[in-house]
Amino acid sequence: MHEMSIAMAVVEQVARAARPPERHTVTSVRLRIGELAGVVDEALRFSFDLACEGTPLAGARLETEPVAGRARCADCAARWATGMPPHLWCRECGSARCELVAGRELDIVDVRWAPRPAESLAGEAG
Repeated sequence: MHEMSIAMAVVEQVARAARPPERHTVTSVRLRIGELAGVVDEALRFSFDLACEGTPLAGARLETEPVAGRARCADCAARWATGMPPHLWCRECGSARCELVAGRELDIVDVRWAPRPAESLAGEAG
């Protein structure tokens, strides 16, 4: 299940940014995931919750933003939704010279932080 390795990589990257003097507690992480990335949403959510334990992300919510697969014909420039499994030949001219232009994304697009407690901010000032 590669969702666990994806979840661990996301947690590691976000946890690195959560170290002092930056933020301390992460409340949510939003990922953009292409339909052709081969990621099973439920498995990723389960893995994310496990990977967050004992980190600044413990209890954080995972939000996912799906990206539809899209292809472009190299011969006639037609564009279409690939679907799943992907349709990788041109419906306009029949060419198989196509490129994927969207749908393989796996990006961290947003991280939300909990407000820092007032007492910790006061302690830093003095």
